[in-house]
Amino acid sequence: MTKIIMNGCNGHMGQVISGLVKNDPNAQMVAGIDMIDNRDNGYPVFTNIADCDVEADVIIDFSSPKALDGLLKYSIEKQVPVVLCTTGLSEDQLVQIEEASKQVAVLKSANMSLGINTLLKLIQDAAKVLATAGFDMEIVEKHHKLKKDAPSGTALALADSLNEAMDHQYHYVYDRSQDLNPRDDKEIGLSAVRGGTIVGEHDVIFAGPDEVITFQHTAYSKAVFGKGAVEAAKYLAGKPAGYYHMSDVIEG
Repeated sequence: MTKIIMNGCNGHMGQVISGLVKNDPNAQMVAGIDMIDNRDNGYPVFTNIADCDVEADVIIDFSSPKALDGLLKYSIEKQVPVVLCTTGLSEDQLVQIEEASKQVAVLKSANMSLGINTLLKLIQDAAKVLATAGFDMEIVEKHHKLKKDAPSGTALALADSLNEAMDHQYHYVYDRSQDLNPRDDKEIGLSAVRGGTIVGEHDVIFAGPDEVITFQHTAYSKAVFGKGAVEAAKYLAGKPAGYYHMSDVIEG
């Protein structure tokens, strides 16, 4: 039985994951962390993670970049592995996570869904053929109007996957309105759309002479991310210090 602390338990994803864990015979939510304690979750909730005195095997984080310092400090001190699902992290925070992984098990993913993590591999194979043949690569992502960061963490992960396949020869372009020159051959464009209640849609476009190939992933419910987070938590529990990825979970 994997005992889980949910950081950001009263947010939308925190509630989705709490519901999934309630129906999972191999996992148990033993505590939650949230700045606002305004509901009965069926487990104790702490407004400050430093005050949490409940023993657990792993932490799932779906909170805010502002909470990262306290989260990593707690994780290291208590030696509780952490699944980081929060996006919008700064470069300095990414370095901080890398350093923390030397002392405790950390799994970070911009997107927890099985489909996206399979797509990350598929587009690398496509890039090695199509980009080498002169196809341009563009990413268009769509999310609900309340999402703050743009482009999404998933879009950046997709771009990084393409760039890795091409030996990091490409640079990213986020806003074409300030540059009226034609695109060059070594760029990956990222465009963000925000509106309505779109859960998440990502298109990876390979545009070549007289033909276009598009890989698309559409999430119809946030439950796909929650399910992945729970599976990642069960995988990470008991693991030694290190930096883990969803690919590790998928490959078992």
